[in-house]
Amino acid sequence: MHSPVKLVKSMWSDLKGSRELAWRLFVRDVSARYRQSYLGIFWAFVPALLSGLVFIVLNAKGVVNFGKVDIPYPVFAIIGTTLWQLFSESINAPLKAVTSGKAMLAKINFPREALILSAVYEVLFGFTIKLVLIVVVMLFFKVPFGPGLLLSLPAALALVFLGIALGMFLTPIGMLYGDVGSALTVLIQLWFFVTPVVYPPPQLFPYSLVATLNPVSPLLVGTRELMTKGTMTDLPLFMAICVCTLIGLIVAWFMYRVTMPIIIERMSS
Repeated sequence: MHSPVKLVKSMWSDLKGSRELAWRLFVRDVSARYRQSYLGIFWAFVPALLSGLVFIVLNAKGVVNFGKVDIPYPVFAIIGTTLWQLFSESINAPLKAVTSGKAMLAKINFPREALILSAVYEVLFGFTIKLVLIVVVMLFFKVPFGPGLLLSLPAALALVFLGIALGMFLTPIGMLYGDVGSALTVLIQLWFFVTPVVYPPPQLFPYSLVATLNPVSPLLVGTRELMTKGTMTDLPLFMAICVCTLIGLIVAWFMYRVTMPIIIERMSS
């Protein structure tokens, strides 16, 4: 039985040792994806842009009333859907990466963290591209830039880490049961509507309680506020969710390390 100190050192050592392989896997996957695509990186914009446009049109036509926001609604919606896409890609990334690396896992002994780290690289690469869309929309609607835009980048990492932690929790089960991937798709779609992505955080009970208990809400709302206003309405709640996310990420990482050898053995038998 390893002591906690030795276990942490082993986990950290494997993480550092997996960086080069993770980078090569990331470059391979991104190159293959965009080499085979006619429109290339344009597809990185499409989901967030189309989702945002749908709600912008519905709001403009009066079909739905999302309430008053402090910035032009198109900026509010596009930033919200972009951040939501960042989270949804993060939660899907671990299972997707491990599934695509199934053949490697069965034949080659390497740090399993490489697959997760390559997935994180891919998510961050996609978000970097999507930032161009956010900047263009803010410029078009004359929303002033400030230091908050830079501060929002590390804040957005909290969304990535939350998604990766949840994704790692689900990966071992998803490797055994294909229904997990399908169920996750449905769950994310439902989760979208109870998160203040395209509408301001509700103030009336019990809807306000739902938004508060939803861990994505403070992270997404806080990041959007930093981008557009340079301040955050509820910093203590944001920091509390960040601490819980960090703890959850470490626990998920430990479970991933413990369960993957068992999963690989079952896949090889």
